[in-house]
Amino acid sequence: MATHLIVGAGMVGSTTARQLAERGEQVRLVSRSGRGPNHPAIERIAADATEADRISDLAQGATAIYNCLNPAYHRWLTDWPPLAAALLTAAERSGAALIIAGCLYGYGEVTGAMTEQTPLAATHPKLKMRADLWREALAAAQAGRIRAATEVRGSDYLQAQSIFSFMLGKPLLAGRRAFVTGPLDVPHTWTSINDMAAMLVTAATDQRAWNRPWHVPSAAPLTIRELATRFTEVVGAPAPKLTTIPDPIFRAAGRLSAMLREFQTTAYQFQRPFVMDSTAATATFGLRHQPLDEALRETAALLRGLPGAVQASRQTRPSAV
Repeated sequence: MATHLIVGAGMVGSTTARQLAERGEQVRLVSRSGRGPNHPAIERIAADATEADRISDLAQGATAIYNCLNPAYHRWLTDWPPLAAALLTAAERSGAALIIAGCLYGYGEVTGAMTEQTPLAATHPKLKMRADLWREALAAAQAGRIRAATEVRGSDYLQAQSIFSFMLGKPLLAGRRAFVTGPLDVPHTWTSINDMAAMLVTAATDQRAWNRPWHVPSAAPLTIRELATRFTEVVGAPAPKLTTIPDPIFRAAGRLSAMLREFQTTAYQFQRPFVMDSTAATATFGLRHQPLDEALRETAALLRGLPGAVQASRQTRPSAV
């Protein structure tokens, strides 16, 4: 029975903690408030993730440290560096592998499907910073300062606390018109949080995953129109009514809303095809994505506030090929 230290108790961190606990592992789940799932194998701990000494103490005896933190978008440049530095220090002092819940922002604007070999070419300061944090962790592993480093990269999440739930899920469930910030018919990859957690667990427990990035097995790309239609059909909501927000109005709204202002930074992801190739993880580990309809039903349950909306355990599944 191994011990795992997860820092960040949002949807990704909490789902990862549940999956590990259901496997019989011991989990220390750290957040500023000490919140998290109620499970006998999960110890919920209140701590400041920027305090390297505190996180290092909590990491003693852990096989892996999971960076599942997610500062507010408008605070990335100030909040991410001290958080990442503290976890890197903890990995160095404890001997634990460092597993990072990453994203696709470091690639910047792309043409064609993204693979793990796509260059991290983002130039916007906030997006480049995410790439730089991974480069620093990988360099530490390659230099022997830490045991191992792995970054798991997913696309926009289907479940709660996501662009999908904010712009589409809530209004569509209520039968209202949904206003979106990009074209309706551009293919986009969407990732289930359950699959993100499964890939994080695999990255920590299978040494074949170490010292490189991995893309999360995800459903085939869908346009916003296709995803909205599928969502309403699956959950029994009225047919979707969709409107694209004109760019001038979108930019003006960003002056009033920090969230909308931050969406403008990554608006390129919805202006042209934004497709993630995850065949490497499927081929190497035999993982396959959660069925899309199942994930969408979970999304609706979460938005409705139903108890037990996210499945307590999503074990790694064999490939469906």
